[in-house]
Parts: sequence; structure tokens; C-alpha cells
Amino acid sequence: MGKPSSKTRSAPAHHEASDDESARGRLLSAATHLFCKNGINATGIDAIINEAGTAKTTLYKLFGSKNNLVHVVLETEGKQWREWFIGAVEAGGGSPQEKLARIFPALKNWFRQERFYGCPFINAVGEHDKDQKQLRAIAMRHKKVVLAYIEKLAGEMGASEPAVLAHQLGLLMDGAIVAAMVTRDPAVADTAGLAAGSLFVPKVKKPKRAAGADEQLLAV
Repeated sequence: MGKPSSKTRSAPAHHEASDDESARGRLLSAATHLFCKNGINATGIDAIINEAGTAKTTLYKLFGSKNNLVHVVLETEGKQWREWFIGAVEAGGGSPQEKLARIFPALKNWFRQERFYGCPFINAVGEHDKDQKQLRAIAMRHKKVVLAYIEKLAGEMGASEPAVLAHQLGLLMDGAIVAAMVTRDPAVADTAGLAAGSLFVPKVKKPKRAAGADEQLLAV
């Protein structure tokens, strides 16, 4: 037999790679949905492969373990969420303050979605041992990117302490997300937005009192 052409050899490999990519996408989608809806610990491998329509061997081939799948889900979900969040804040342009003011209306739109189950990072850390360093590290990397973006806008707005303002807004965001998950009421974002609005007001420095002011008042 003659030597197979490169075209003949590459076709099965390309087909296999395409199948793996499709299966990987289905597994990620299924795992993301089930982890967010039911919790990571409550979701077994069988539930994931049933929803994804793949074999168990495929999951282990592509991810190695459920633990690795959890990490990939969180990294992927975080990247997609940040892209959505920054896009929503930047939409329409405007001043840095106008962009910061879009944070909570954007969150409200997220809270309205049928598949809103809260923050996957808060949920993941909340349901695991608090000494679980890997999940905390993934969650912190996500939070640092979000806070850095908010801090940048705060600095452009002229905030005296951009990092402090970013953390204040971050706390309001986390609180609104948890409250919306518990109450199923998107309007909690409005309340958080009102609190955030008070942080945007520039602090007016009190003028220094002139020397001898007390004596001047007494003389009047």
C-alpha cells in the first residue's frame, strides 16, 4: 500500500478535534447551569453528562476530574460575566460618573433573568470549606479585575480615594447580588444604587479658619 496522503490523515484528527470541542462546550454549559442552579456539591457527574448528552469517559478525557471541571466553569463564567458587565457599563459612553451610575441598573437587568442564581463565586466559596484555597483564589482573581476596572473609573471621575470608592461599590454590588438571590426581587439593585449615588458626591473641604477667629467673634 502507498503512503497515505496528509489530507487523508488529517481528516479523522480534525473530526475528532471538532467532536471534542462540541462535547467540551456542552459539558461546560451543562455544568455551569447545574452548578449555579443546584450547587456544586449537589451536582454529580451523572447529572452533568446526562444534560450534556456525553459519555462519562468524555468528561474525564476533556477535564480529568469534576474538580478541574469546576475550576474551568468558574474561570469561563467569570470571563464572560466581566465582558458583559464592562460592556454594559461602557455602553453609550459618557463621563466616568455616568458609567459608574450604570452599575446597578445593569445588575438589575441581570437579576431579572430567569437563570439568575446569584454570583457563582460567592456560591462556590459559600458551600465549600472556607480553607479551600483554590476556589478562593479563583474568586479573588475575578474580584480584583472587577474592582480594578471600577477603581479606574473612580480615578477618572476625580475621586480622592479611588480604591476606597471601588471597594465601597464592590460591597454594595455583593450585597445586592446576595439580596436578589434570596428575595428574587430585582429592585434591590435600585436600593443599592441609591446608596452608591451618595458616594459620588464630591467631598467639600472645609475652609481653614483664620487665626484669631474666636477673638473676632467675641468682638462682634
